[in-house]
Amino acid sequence: MEGILAIFDFDKTIIDVDSDNWVVDELGFTELFNELLPTLPWNTLMDTMMKRMHEQGVTIDQIADVLTRIPIHPRVVPAIKSAHSLGCDLRIVSDANTFFIETILNHLGLSDYFSEINTNPSYVDEEGRLRILPHHDFTKSSHGCCNPCPPNMCKGTVIKRILSEEGNKKIVYLGDGSGDYCPSLKLRDGDHVLPRKDFPAWDLISTNPSLIRAKIHEWSDGADLERVLLTTIQDMILKGDYNTMSQFLSVDCKLETMPMSSHDLPKPLPVRF
Repeated sequence: MEGILAIFDFDKTIIDVDSDNWVVDELGFTELFNELLPTLPWNTLMDTMMKRMHEQGVTIDQIADVLTRIPIHPRVVPAIKSAHSLGCDLRIVSDANTFFIETILNHLGLSDYFSEINTNPSYVDEEGRLRILPHHDFTKSSHGCCNPCPPNMCKGTVIKRILSEEGNKKIVYLGDGSGDYCPSLKLRDGDHVLPRKDFPAWDLISTNPSLIRAKIHEWSDGADLERVLLTTIQDMILKGDYNTMSQFLSVDCKLETMPMSSHDLPKPLPVRF
């Protein structure tokens, strides 16, 4: 029996801002970041910023504290919990890093809702400095993608791997950035892509939507994300033979009153806290 995979980008999708920029700005390192930005790839830049912060006395606890204050729309957490209650397998594909994502999910009480996080690995070294590594080691080889993917991560490659392992499941993919365009191209008939309106992924998809085989449903903010995501899942359940029907009928989210969208449009990391 088929199931539904709901795959989320993280920055500006689950949370309302870019987590890298948030940490840099909140800890007072914006000027240094802007100075180094033209000289380094983003992933290398963030590892370098963690080094500079550590040298100036910023602790891992201070970084974690800043992450717990990150802005998130109040309807996003209920949307995630509702999708999980409906029986969806929830996963994250993000160009952030494990420490940032896991810290925020833990703070929001969402640690147990995601079965897999695909992102840049990170760890705290023996000196207490946060190290951020690339998902794909671009210093050794290119991932070979011609789409607008950063050198350290091709999300389309991640989606191809998921499809090879979970090909019988339908996918709902949510994202906002240019890096979310490539995975959108990998989706199939019967899948759904939810790009954030007026963000880079939506702009790229809108340029030639005929390249996207999945149905396209735009959203604009957290409330819209909740409505579009749950309405999409509702429609998939009603049209398909999913084992989520009993959960769907019992979930307390009043989906029956929601209008349908007007648009028909390296190794994964297990979650451990």
